[in-house]
Formats: sequence, C-alpha cells, structure tokens
Amino acid sequence: MWINNQSSLHDFILLGFSDRPWLETPFFVIFLVAYIFSLFGNISIILVSCLDPQLDSSMYFFFSNLSFLDLCYTTSTVPQMLVNLRGQKSYGGCVAQLYIFLALGSTESIFLAIMAFDRYAAICKPLHYPVIMNQRCCIHMAAGTWISGFANSVVQSTLTVVAPRCGQRVLDHFFCEVPALLKLACIDTGVNETELHVLGALLLLVPLTLILGTYVFIAQAVMRIRSAESRWKAFNTCASHLLVVFLFYFTAISMYVQPPSSYSRDRGKIMALFYGIVTPTLNPFIYTLRNKDVKAALRRSLTKEFWVKTR
Repeated sequence: MWINNQSSLHDFILLGFSDRPWLETPFFVIFLVAYIFSLFGNISIILVSCLDPQLDSSMYFFFSNLSFLDLCYTTSTVPQMLVNLRGQKSYGGCVAQLYIFLALGSTESIFLAIMAFDRYAAICKPLHYPVIMNQRCCIHMAAGTWISGFANSVVQSTLTVVAPRCGQRVLDHFFCEVPALLKLACIDTGVNETELHVLGALLLLVPLTLILGTYVFIAQAVMRIRSAESRWKAFNTCASHLLVVFLFYFTAISMYVQPPSSYSRDRGKIMALFYGIVTPTLNPFIYTLRNKDVKAALRRSLTKEFWVKTR
C-alpha cells in the first residue's frame, strides 16, 4: 500500500532485494565502493589517454572509448540501484534506463571484439599494424560500434515497451531490462522471444566467437616468443582479458539467449550483477591500469601536477 501511494501510475516498482532485506545494506556498501572504483578507473584512463601525447595510438583510442562506455554503463544503473536499496522502490525512469542500458551493453559487446582484433593485429601483424589500424579505420570502427549498439536497443527496447502489461508494473529486479519486463507481458511474447534470440546471438555469440578465434592466433604467436619471462607476461595478460570476456559474455548469454519464459528471478539478478557492474568495474584495471605505458603516463601526470602546485 505504501508503494502504491508513493508512486505514479506510470512508475515501475522495482522490488530489488526486498525479499531479503538483510542483504540490502551489505549490497549498498559493495555497489557504492564498486561504483567509486569504476569512476576513478575510467575517468583516469580517459584523462590520461586524452592528455598524454605518448598514448596516441589505436589501442589507447579504443581504451578511452571503452572507459567512457563503462562510465556511462555503470552510471545508467548503479545510482538508481543505490536509491532502491535505501528503500525507494518506485522508479519513473524505467523506460529511459531500458533504452540506455541495452544500448551501452550492446556497444560494449562489440567493442570487446574490436579490442581483441586490435591486439591480434598488434601481436600477429606488427609490421602491418599501423596500416591496418590507421586513425580513419579506428574512428569508423568506433562509430559503427556505437551506432550498432544503439540501433539494437531501439529495436529490442521498443518491442519490449509496447508489449501490453495489463496494468502490471511490479518488477522483481533492481533495474529495468528486457527479460524481466517481458515477464510482465499479458500476451504471447513469441515474436519478442524470437527477436531476442536472433539479436542476442548476433551481438553476443558472434563477437565472442571472433574474440576466441583471435586469441587462438595470439596464443600461437606468444608461444613463439623465446623469452620465458615475456611469454609468461603475455599469457598472464591474455588470461586476465579472457576472464573479463567470459564474465561479460557468458552471463549476458545466459540472460539474453534463452526464452524469457524460463527466466529465473534470482539467477537473473546474479547474472545482471556480473555484466552490469562487475565487468565494467574490472575493465579499467584489467585492460589498462596494469599497462606499463598507462602507469608511466599516470606518474608523469601526477608529477607534473605536483610540481605545478608546489611552485
């Protein structure tokens, strides 16, 4: 009754973890800390990539794009989740969040594949790398990725939003996304499920296949490295990249390449935490902040700032 009195008829009620209230405070702290780390990591990478001339390459261009993407990705959900965990279950921005979150998630899926191809070109085709990944090509690839992600969101989100819900607006989730909203539909969602399967396979399975293929070639190139220390460092880097890839793709696939009728609320919440919060938070630390060039650029920036302030 309190929820009904405090919310508009056009709002959705996000139950979040209200069935397990003892989890709300620990999750609030965890999500807040993860969001702060995400902000720090991604903003640092964006600033360093833009300000340091020594990071003027296609790899850091894609890194800064990914950081901006992850910054927007987490911001589209985490602040609202924190409010939800503090007791405000009514949410009027559900439809907008659906469009933005799905657009950014789709874009990230393609971006991870492009970054894997960039690493393949750098390691396996070093002499041709400047030609293959020239500035114009990188800009076109990045622009195409953003456009594809948002186009997918327009199709999937619109088909989900227009499905009649017969007044149902209580969503057993902590943010708005397609599988959870389709569960509220009071009509046959066969068309929506088919569309979700096709686009899900196109935007998740195809990039994942390309990533795994490129890393097979990268692994073969790494095996030819004579130095054991360099070979181990390269394998360690590839393993950390693949860990993030698996966390993102396999949790997203389990949600979007399955019939929404088989959607499990508890599994859906756990999977959403991985591809919606864990992966975007880990990306800057796995992909970039471990990179020696980025760490050197950060030190140069901090040293420069220190000397400016002490003059």
